[in-house]
Amino acid sequence: MTAIIERENRWTLPDLTAARAWCRERNRQQIACTLHVLDEYTQSRTEVDAVTAAYRETIEGISGDGVDAAISVKLSSLGALFDADLAIGRSYELCKEAREHGVGFEIDMEGRDLVGTAIEAASLCARKGLPVTLALQAYLYRTPGDLRVLLALGVIPRFVKGAYLGDMEDLQDGTHDPVILPEIRSLMADHRDRITFGFLMGLSDRTKQEMAAGGWQVSEYVPFGKDAGPYVARRERYLRELDTAGRTAAE
Repeated sequence: MTAIIERENRWTLPDLTAARAWCRERNRQQIACTLHVLDEYTQSRTEVDAVTAAYRETIEGISGDGVDAAISVKLSSLGALFDADLAIGRSYELCKEAREHGVGFEIDMEGRDLVGTAIEAASLCARKGLPVTLALQAYLYRTPGDLRVLLALGVIPRFVKGAYLGDMEDLQDGTHDPVILPEIRSLMADHRDRITFGFLMGLSDRTKQEMAAGGWQVSEYVPFGKDAGPYVARRERYLRELDTAGRTAAE
């Protein structure tokens, strides 16, 4: 990165100002960004209101900057753990506002217990004619059936590699796998406009830059905010698990 952007760790940024600056730099490298507000597992409507306001500010910032970026929401941060209808309603409101500002909208996948809620939220957006992307866990038995339903509605799927075991662990993105990456690139070599490779900030920097320079569509997941502890802990645990298994992420 050519700009000096303050970072307390490799995985997240402290605030929206830093995230917007980071996105501008990544865009210069032909890499899009997906911005995510770090505020997980809200327990009250007041907390949900604060997260919603933060996303609205993010949408306006992306639109004002004119950058290639989307937002990604977790339903747990919009109240899904105590009021699923509230979370679905807020996700629809944010999706509608994002469309009005020309900003992409994604719903992230979380624990197994929230899969149905996430599909319901994405389906509502699609039925209302709004563009929406939903993360799907490639290893779940239910995913092929879910995929058929979502494609029929016009929902864009984003496949992630990890299968959750009923807890609230974050995604393990398959595009960091140095074995899978060459296979997918070979398979899609003549259809590069039909696939986007999503990476986490803090992993595989050389790979994502080389792929973007080579004409592939690449995006980077950029979490920001003060509630970084749980997210950072999951990322560090992921690296330890890779090391224990004798594996590494793509460089």
